[in-house]
Amino acid sequence: MVSGESPVAADELKPDEAKSVFLVDGMDCGECARTVQRVVSKLDGVRAVDVNFSTTKMTVIHTAASAELGAIAKAVSQVGYQPTLVDSTLDGEASTALAQGSSTRRLRTVLTVVSGVLLAGGMVLEYGNFSPSLAVWLYLISILSGGFYAARAGLFALKSWTLDMNFLMTVAAIGAAVIGQWSEGAAVVFLFAVGNWLQARTMERTRRSIRDLMNVTPKQALVRRNGSEVLLPLHELRVGDILIVRPGERIAMDGVLTDGSSHVNQAAVTGESIPVFKQPGDAVYAGSLNEQGAFEFRVTKRVEDSTIQRMIHLVEEAQAQKAPSQQFVDRFAAYYTPLVVLLAVLISIVPPLLGFGSFHDWLYKALVLLVIACPCALVISTPVSIVAAIGNAARNGVLIKGGGILEQTGSLQTLAFDKTGTLTQGKPRVVQLEPLGDFAPDEVLPVAAALESRSEHPLARAIVAHFQELDPNPLPTVQRFQALAGKGARGDVNGKTYRIGSPSWLAESYLIEAEVSELIRQHQDLGRTVVLLADEHRIQGLIAMADVLREESEAALVQVSAAGVSHLVMLTGDHERVARSIASALPLQDVFADLLPEDKLRAIQSLKKTHGPVGMIGDGLNDAPALAAADIGIAMGGAGTDVALETADLVLMSDDLQKVPFAISLSRRALRVIKQNIWFSLGVKVLFLALTFAGLSNLWMAVFADTGAALIVIANGMRLLRQRQQV
Repeated sequence: MVSGESPVAADELKPDEAKSVFLVDGMDCGECARTVQRVVSKLDGVRAVDVNFSTTKMTVIHTAASAELGAIAKAVSQVGYQPTLVDSTLDGEASTALAQGSSTRRLRTVLTVVSGVLLAGGMVLEYGNFSPSLAVWLYLISILSGGFYAARAGLFALKSWTLDMNFLMTVAAIGAAVIGQWSEGAAVVFLFAVGNWLQARTMERTRRSIRDLMNVTPKQALVRRNGSEVLLPLHELRVGDILIVRPGERIAMDGVLTDGSSHVNQAAVTGESIPVFKQPGDAVYAGSLNEQGAFEFRVTKRVEDSTIQRMIHLVEEAQAQKAPSQQFVDRFAAYYTPLVVLLAVLISIVPPLLGFGSFHDWLYKALVLLVIACPCALVISTPVSIVAAIGNAARNGVLIKGGGILEQTGSLQTLAFDKTGTLTQGKPRVVQLEPLGDFAPDEVLPVAAALESRSEHPLARAIVAHFQELDPNPLPTVQRFQALAGKGARGDVNGKTYRIGSPSWLAESYLIEAEVSELIRQHQDLGRTVVLLADEHRIQGLIAMADVLREESEAALVQVSAAGVSHLVMLTGDHERVARSIASALPLQDVFADLLPEDKLRAIQSLKKTHGPVGMIGDGLNDAPALAAADIGIAMGGAGTDVALETADLVLMSDDLQKVPFAISLSRRALRVIKQNIWFSLGVKVLFLALTFAGLSNLWMAVFADTGAALIVIANGMRLLRQRQQV
């Protein structure tokens, strides 16, 4: 199994097999992961290996023997990396963590420092003419101390038919010593060791975002069982358990609040910066922070099925998937390195045999060429940018499912929006209230809200909510309430009988005057739903309701256009007049209304033909054909929607529409950074190849340029970690 593929699940193990997961420290490029994968896969008893460079996680399916773990760890260590066992299906002592990683890392650091000190001492002795012969011994010890791990790793990589950078650097250092260039050989080893140290630590920053997600969930929780409160580890919790959360504690599991209320910071899951008020019946998510108040909630998902754990799993998979540009670079590097090695061999042999200069001079040029041949900067140019961008997006509540999705999102030219629940709030709100007859302006709403408080209809809830927003007083008492399905309701308020309902129902019993009919028509032309209130004698009030725009919709669409998406479209199954009313307040180029699901599918296909790559954004539940047909399907509110997490290409974990321009601008910036890194890496190679043939470069310059180029592309990619959502 190669890096980036999904590892074999534990339930697919054979009876005599085990599954073990290691963290492999020190991998700073995709070639490192491939080297580890090749070496471990050749071990006896190993059936499958998956090495995820982005998270440094290695999953191995092997025979169920404790000695196998030691053999795997030894093989990884021999190629220069530090394995730490973090999980295994083996039990007892067999699954004890192999923690030699930290001590090996410290030893490598010490040897690098020793190598540098000896190199400096040798240069003082040589160039100060104090003792050139002693300087050679210092250079030799510098090469041995600084190059020990690289030489060992290169040898074991070669056994698996891999020409990695450790092997190339080792050959260059030995060759320099053979032709008497001791100082340059020591400089190559020291600079290479320092470069590896710097690369490993800078890569850690790009990986930190996903590890931060892993650390937000507590390891245990307070649960009420059998009338008592017990602190239990998460793996012992069950669906249906009642957990207790105190102020300042993080929520351990997904669930539904059953008692109490509080403001909860969900930033780790949804990216929302403002805490959300939670009360009984509301969903809570593992990893969220309870800011004030204590509450209890019922567990609804197992720990491994929680939203935060699924996010972590999906982000890990996404960071491991190769983007088209990375696939190109990997194919290029696979042919590039062997060809340059072959070219170096020919350069060291053919020109001297033909009488063009000395063997010494041409061997030196060949060694410089070997150092330049290291493709580290090139192969890391794309994955470091993808890891940084996807990690940053996840930290801000946007789940991008892979490097290919990231690149496609950055190339979108058209974005199609579903209307209901995406551009709009998805529920009716009172937009206008007009007293008629002899009612005063402040008399209509209390009576209407009192009657509707007995109903569960969405329009009724909108009227009650509107009253509660405007009036702190309690609702009047209702007596003799009667609901009439599809028509409205009647009841007594303050001793008087009232009716509230549709105009067509009230027209059966009341005379609706011409000016009132005209007013109703005007509201309906704007896509609004009209409810009339009447007493025993006449119509006394009109309430107009509509699904209103989200507050951030207009600003989000303006930002999407500014990010480079040239064509914005609304697709809706709603009536034309409703769609046009909503669209009039937005910077849209096209509006398609009265669409069935198959009509939306055809609209997406048509947009792809006429406007290039198309993204479709909806709630993740409806419009599945259109979302699937789009180049990028974007789902909103994924924190509460399992379907969205599974099916969409890009998931906005909250209902914040302004995360769309953030995701698009981040993706476009990632595309630019990837191109910059690739061209810079290739440019450095071409420049130093030219300098080598011109005799203007040397070994230490070559290794400095190679290491420097790798650090520059890493630093350039890490800039993607700093991009934030506009507020």
